[in-house]
Amino acid sequence: MSLTAAGDIREHPVPSEKVFSTSDKSIDGTSDIETAIVDADSEESVLSDERDIATRIISVDDDPSLNPWTFRAFFIGLGLSTFGGVLAEIYYFKPQTVLVSLMFLAVMSYVLGIFMETFIPRRGFLRYLNPGPFNKKENAFIVIMASASATSALGTEVLAVQRLYYNITPNAGASVFLLFSSQLLGYGIGGMMRGILLYPSKMLYPGVLPLLSMFDALYEGGMAARKKLRVFYMVFAAIFIWELFPEWMFPLLTGFSIICLAAPNNAAVSRVFGGSNGNEGLGLLSICFDWQYISGGMNPMTIPLKEQFSNFLGYLLCMVVFVAVYYNNIWKAQNFPFLSQLLFYENGTQYNQTLILNSNYEVDPTLLAEQGIPYYSSTWIVYLLTSNLGLAATFTHLLLWNRDDLRSAWSWMTPSSIKQMWANFDWKFWKADGMRKQEVDDENIDPHYKQMLKYPDAPNSWYLVVFIVAFIISLVVIYKTNSTLPWWGFIISLLLATISILFFGALAAITGLSFIIQPFVQMIGGYLHTGKPVANMYFVLYGYNTVSQAQLLLRDLKIAQYAKLPPRAAFTAQIIGTLLGAVLNFIMMNSIIDNQREILLSVQGTNIWSGQQPQQYNSQAIAWGGLSHELFSAGQRYQWVPWAYLVGLFVPVPFWVVHKFWPRLRADYLYTPIIAYFIGWLCVGINSSILSYFAIAFLSQWWLRTRYPSWFAKYNYIIGAALDGGTQVMVFILSFAVQGAGGTSHLFPAWWGANQGGNYDHCAMLN
Repeated sequence: MSLTAAGDIREHPVPSEKVFSTSDKSIDGTSDIETAIVDADSEESVLSDERDIATRIISVDDDPSLNPWTFRAFFIGLGLSTFGGVLAEIYYFKPQTVLVSLMFLAVMSYVLGIFMETFIPRRGFLRYLNPGPFNKKENAFIVIMASASATSALGTEVLAVQRLYYNITPNAGASVFLLFSSQLLGYGIGGMMRGILLYPSKMLYPGVLPLLSMFDALYEGGMAARKKLRVFYMVFAAIFIWELFPEWMFPLLTGFSIICLAAPNNAAVSRVFGGSNGNEGLGLLSICFDWQYISGGMNPMTIPLKEQFSNFLGYLLCMVVFVAVYYNNIWKAQNFPFLSQLLFYENGTQYNQTLILNSNYEVDPTLLAEQGIPYYSSTWIVYLLTSNLGLAATFTHLLLWNRDDLRSAWSWMTPSSIKQMWANFDWKFWKADGMRKQEVDDENIDPHYKQMLKYPDAPNSWYLVVFIVAFIISLVVIYKTNSTLPWWGFIISLLLATISILFFGALAAITGLSFIIQPFVQMIGGYLHTGKPVANMYFVLYGYNTVSQAQLLLRDLKIAQYAKLPPRAAFTAQIIGTLLGAVLNFIMMNSIIDNQREILLSVQGTNIWSGQQPQQYNSQAIAWGGLSHELFSAGQRYQWVPWAYLVGLFVPVPFWVVHKFWPRLRADYLYTPIIAYFIGWLCVGINSSILSYFAIAFLSQWWLRTRYPSWFAKYNYIIGAALDGGTQVMVFILSFAVQGAGGTSHLFPAWWGANQGGNYDHCAMLN
């Protein structure tokens, strides 16, 4: 088996064929539950592989006359980049990790573009604001620019931790250059891997399909497009109005739990069935009616069924393992909160890290002996352990199942290949014409990529220059800011990032699921820089953030490939958006910390603001950077956390062997990295959305896709786009109007559906 975005393709026709099946719907031992036989009256085959999905869901056609290089595109792009950069930093301090939706940015850019097209005269200076009909490539250009900006830079996490926990306010100039360099390193490395992680059809990037489906509906003519557009508007309006209730007036809808209502004072019920508030509980059987949290990390209507199934198994195991660990008092679990990212003393009080650090922010052994070795909540240790299992399993899984897809990543490392690359490299990168020499009639070329060959490319030399500039700035910053990270540690972090981009970038591109490798990078940094928590934070910044930025770059370049946006336009949009977003992130971070400092330092926070992410980052930096040997080395309390990485390398092997000898058992249907990784996923945030998420996922990716494939192809992704877009618009309005993003929050008056004094689902509020 290879990591594919859908089921076994052998039983299905090529995309151009139509299927008229008279078989029943039973599934025998050799079939795939994803590719169940369609209805007898269906005229469409089930979408079966990545190429099928990419060509049937998204238009392959291109109109080279459409111009993205307009003043209007830059005007709206810069405006939305400002908007998105502010919103992303607000979400960083929310109790649930919520990303700024691509659909939200696309909808806003479309509305603004059509407004300017309709109401601004096309004469005089105003013709630059309205050069003609607003087109698909302008919209894609704007979305990519705003998307690059609408990401909370991990560098702000370092700066936030220094302000909240070290009482250090770094120099503004050095801080901004820190953000610039850390954001662009991943762009340089990821850009040079485009041939592996972007161009092939197998690199599907399922998460962007709703966006491109929406683009086709907005800009294609004909009756079918108008019907899709009508559905989009109806769903968008409905969810926009609906979100006012769970987000403000009726927050009980964030997590409706009959069991919590029946036993509101039971601590065990709160831990297992609660989940409407941050770090409350596991949310078992809770029903969530808030699309912000259902689709907060990934839209359930876009991730293919195979990945969803493994994800689901991971969640089930997570609940079992968390409850077993806590109620068996493993690692003294019952001394500490059930879910928390903080460090504690053995008696359960919060650990005061400043009492073990000297003036250089290094751990002092004498002070540590006085305070004692800190503890984690046991569920957080499970997360660290299982994430290491999943991360290590990724390497083995991809090498076993997808070796051919990644072969080009190391095939160039022969003397002859290196010599040829050196001879062909164009050192005058500013003069490169960007035209690629490739056989356009090759049937193996992705159809969308084939259309892009007519445009000048942003060559590898451009991305190399970005990398070199960011590398030099980073070296200067780590010494000017007294980061305590040596130059060799910085280089090791980048080598680690480069390897991770290849493997975890491939996993994200194929499955749509991204792994957070931060704990693993912190572990490596901790053993390299013992007793230096600040150095660990900077090591993670360059080792982990580089990976996430590369994945974002490649995702946005896939949007450009699907939308036929010229590569140089996409490159320009990404660089501008990234630099602008870094500045805005820095400004908003300082504003929120100034206004919400006490809430951010509390364990649970509120339903509106939470310091869970800086708490996690800080506690990890102390534990790994300052206390790695005391906590995680062989014979110590949490020794199985690093050992899990070694064990994880072998996890996929039994499944691969079983599939080789007994293929009918369908061991290839299980993604072991996903199962292992998600065993620890419920360790943080609002967890009431799990049941709703999987119910929608299976309804979409199994029932609709296999029973009604024509309807699925036409409307599934456009509805997903509308749900995300309408939700994000309302959430943004409420964030500033009533939830305190601008300073003062205005909670809805307390009533049964808005339990402002406790958990919204009425489960017990635990200390």
